[in-house]
Amino acid sequence: MQDRSRRAATVCISSQLNMRNAAHLIKFSIPDSILYSLTLTHTSWRPILEAGLQAVARATPGYLSALAQDDYVPTENRMFAAFAQPLDKVRYVLVGEGPYPRAASATGVSFMDGAVGDLWSDGGLSKPVNRATSLRNFMKMLLVASGQLQPDATSGEALAPIAQAARADGSIQTLAQLQDNLVQEGFLLLNAALVFRKHVKPVIDARAWLPFLQTVLAALAAQPQVPTLVLWGKIAEQLQKLPETAAFPQAVAEHPYNLSFIGHAGMQALFGPMALLRVR
Repeated sequence: MQDRSRRAATVCISSQLNMRNAAHLIKFSIPDSILYSLTLTHTSWRPILEAGLQAVARATPGYLSALAQDDYVPTENRMFAAFAQPLDKVRYVLVGEGPYPRAASATGVSFMDGAVGDLWSDGGLSKPVNRATSLRNFMKMLLVASGQLQPDATSGEALAPIAQAARADGSIQTLAQLQDNLVQEGFLLLNAALVFRKHVKPVIDARAWLPFLQTVLAALAAQPQVPTLVLWGKIAEQLQKLPETAAFPQAVAEHPYNLSFIGHAGMQALFGPMALLRVR
C-alpha cells in the first residue's frame, strides 16, 4: 500500500514538472508593433530579444498586448534602439531608470536626449543640456573627472570659459558625438523600464520588463568577456536581485538627476580614462 502511494506521489510530481516545462515552452503571441521594433536592432541580438519578450509575456500575460494599445515613449519604433550595438562589442552595460518623459527626448538609448544637439553655449552648457538634468550632471561629472571643473564649483560661471575653449580645443560639440564615443567604448545604454507612460509609475513598468532584462543579462554573462554592469539609481539597482548579475563586475551610483552624482569618485574613476568629451 505504501509503495503504491509512493508511486502515485512520484507520478504526480513528475506530471507537475512536465506541466511546468510545457508552460515554459509555450509561445505567446507578441504584438506586431512591438516585434517590428526589433528591426532597429543588430541581428546578433534578435533571438535574445524575442526570448526576452516571451519571458515578459509568460511572467505578466497581457502586459505587452495592453502596452501596444497604449501611449508610450519612445515613439517611432525605438523601444529597442540601444541594441544597435552588436552583442560581441558590449563591454559595459549602463542601466538607468526609464526613458525621458518627452517624445522628442526619448530615443530608446538611456540618457541620450533626442532634443539635444549642441552641448555648449557661450555661457556654459547649452539650454537643452541644462534642461535634461541627468545629462547635465553626467557632463559635469565628466568635466570634473578630466580635471576641467572642481567638484565644488560647477556653476555656469565656472563652465563659461570651459565652453568657450571647447569650441577650438578638440572637444566634441554634439550629443551625437558623445553617444558615438560611448558606443566605441562598448557601452550598451539601457533603461530598467523600456517605456515611459504618463499614467503608470516607472517602477511598475520596470517590474514588468525585469524578465526581459534577465534574458539579456544571461546572454551577456555567457560572453567570453563579461561586461561591467553600471547601475544608476534605485530602480536600476533592483537588477542586483537577479542571480545573473552575480557574474558581472559592477559599478553603482545614485541616479544622475542627483547633484551628488557629479562628485561620485567611483564614476570619475570609471569614466575619466575614457576621455569621452574628446573628438576621436
